[in-house]
Amino acid sequence: MKVVLLAGGFGTRISEESHLKPKPMIEIGEKPILWHIMKYYSQFGFHEFIICLGYKQYIVKEFFADYFLHTSDVTFDLANNRMEVHNNYAEPWKVTLVDTGLNTMTGGRVRRIRPYVEGETFMLTYGDGVGDINLTELERFHREHGKIATLTSVNVGQRFGVLDIQEGGQVRSFREKECMDGALINGGFMMMNPGIFDYLEGDETVLEKEPFRRLARDGEMMAFFHSGFWKCMDNQRDKQELEKLWQSGNAPWKNW
Repeated sequence: MKVVLLAGGFGTRISEESHLKPKPMIEIGEKPILWHIMKYYSQFGFHEFIICLGYKQYIVKEFFADYFLHTSDVTFDLANNRMEVHNNYAEPWKVTLVDTGLNTMTGGRVRRIRPYVEGETFMLTYGDGVGDINLTELERFHREHGKIATLTSVNVGQRFGVLDIQEGGQVRSFREKECMDGALINGGFMMMNPGIFDYLEGDETVLEKEPFRRLARDGEMMAFFHSGFWKCMDNQRDKQELEKLWQSGNAPWKNW
């Protein structure tokens, strides 16, 4: 099964670093948070990735083109114009990098990668959030209920779209947050059936707005509840908290 990663936005709320690179390429423990997310999925057997690019996409492309340089010891023989890579470890990944447009919204980005997942169920998540979600259980839950979309619901903060969930996990409504909300939110780590593309109309489509609202109204959205660790790197403070967890040696998302 393919994993689609949304990595094309501007990351304006963490502009201290995102003016130099895409937010998914901001580093935790000297590796892009995008790499951390991919490593996590890979430990559950998901090795094929489609990355939706936009802002400063060349940085992501260069990272994967020169992956061994970023992850291995290297000897450069300048006199003979040769390079020797030492102790190189090849990730079991197939990575497709797709230009989904500079100003395209999240739903539009997903719509643009349709040719790469045609007819398939796929995983979908954001390029700036980590957690210790049981992806095996997420997949089982999604396949059992047979709906178009499954979101992973988490109970933190009030910055994101709020879910109204009935018993059994079906999402009754999806709305923007309100100032006093303490409700379950969409934490990413989603699964989508091909029917999702019927809800995506163009580059201006924001996945988290009308498509999600329509899915909820149509009874085609479910929520997989996650009570463990989840963190979105939305600003510099979030980055520092994730870095502190990584340096402690007890990062909850490190399953490798």
